[in-house]
Amino acid sequence: MTEVNKDPAAAVRGAVLASDFTQSLHYDRRLYREDIAGSIAHAAMLGRQGIIPEADAEKIVEGLRQIEQEISEGSFGWKPELEDIHMNVESRLHEIIGETAGRLHTARSRNDQVATDTRLWVKSAADEAIAAVRILQRALLGQAEQHTGTVVPGYTHLQRGQPVVFAHHLLAYFEMFDRDAGRFLAAKRAADVMTLGSGAMAGSPYPLDRQSVAEELGFGAISSNSMDAVSDRDFILYYLFAASVTMAHLSRLAEEFVIWSSDEFGFIRLPDEYTSGSSIMPQKRNPDFAELMRGKTGRVYGHLLALLTTVKGLPLTYNRDLQEDKEGLFDAADTVMPVLSAAAGMVLGMNVEADRMRNAAEHSYVLATDIADYLVRKGVPFRQAYIAVAALAKKSIAAGKGFSELDMSDFRSASELFDDDVMSVTLDGAVAARDVPGGTAPTRVLDALQKAYGRLHASVAEG
Repeated sequence: MTEVNKDPAAAVRGAVLASDFTQSLHYDRRLYREDIAGSIAHAAMLGRQGIIPEADAEKIVEGLRQIEQEISEGSFGWKPELEDIHMNVESRLHEIIGETAGRLHTARSRNDQVATDTRLWVKSAADEAIAAVRILQRALLGQAEQHTGTVVPGYTHLQRGQPVVFAHHLLAYFEMFDRDAGRFLAAKRAADVMTLGSGAMAGSPYPLDRQSVAEELGFGAISSNSMDAVSDRDFILYYLFAASVTMAHLSRLAEEFVIWSSDEFGFIRLPDEYTSGSSIMPQKRNPDFAELMRGKTGRVYGHLLALLTTVKGLPLTYNRDLQEDKEGLFDAADTVMPVLSAAAGMVLGMNVEADRMRNAAEHSYVLATDIADYLVRKGVPFRQAYIAVAALAKKSIAAGKGFSELDMSDFRSASELFDDDVMSVTLDGAVAARDVPGGTAPTRVLDALQKAYGRLHASVAEG
């Protein structure tokens, strides 16, 4: 009989120590800057309010600054058995300044402490994401500016539908990412509430000056309910939702990169640094970066769903389940940031094959709607015009001819109202005709470009 069979309980105890199961230091140590900043502001306030001697507050602040330097330099001695970042800092502070370190945790709980730390981190992470989104938007505008006259088939259902200018297509992504920046800003605003002073869950019996601590830490507001403050993780959900939608948009762009760079389309050539070769086929230039952009989307979705599932059944107030909020948050940020950077690099460096795009539009039936509109202008109800042109298109496809290759007898077999001027329906005329706000007419696209630059500059100026 094996040892496991003799004593299964002992085997389980040996496999998973309780301290190993509950410790979070391996990931929450990246909150050290936020944790120390919060502790410094808290200690200084305790001294100002006379809750602890000011001399002790000064010693605590000095010790905390030393700890921050040690961690930054890599000389800090982490102790996994102390479970988390908070206890590691407090233990080291005790080694540096002695019993005075015990005063730091006056009027504070790890519950309101970690909530404040994480809020500070999310505010910074949201700012970084917004900055990365703006870089990508600027890259899109740079490419769009060069292609306000480049005609390309517009697609629905991945079937050629109507002609558009390529700049119009790129500006669609500018709009998507502009909304993403707004969602990250919403996440920052949701996190911009300081929870220190909420204690474990009921507040504090000490005369705290919460407002001064909030101002020192750069928070715009303080929490108004201590029970909500220590259990709220909505701000993380906001960030994860923003990251998830951003990844969805990045995945859509990546899919277009994959399609456009294929031999079948040949609309773009991706920069060499964003492709790779095959291990066996020497001619290949695989769009690996774009494929990974698509592939990484699911993991960010997973983190959002995981936290939603964690919080859905928690009674007030703090529960240890909330320790599960940070790993997914950190990984989502570590995923979305390099993907945003890679997308910007691909947009900036891609070579657009304008002739190939126009050729694809010319050798297709993307002018069918415009030909129907030709009949409408001659008084035919649109549905009748639609039926006539559908029959004409079917006949053309069967004969292997484009509309420009048909003669007038073909057109008149569909409708007697067709005349020689139907041949004036062209790609350039079709895009120019969409001269409405939001349309693909080059004049409208140029106006949209100018406004997009203005919005981008204004958002950067606002910070």
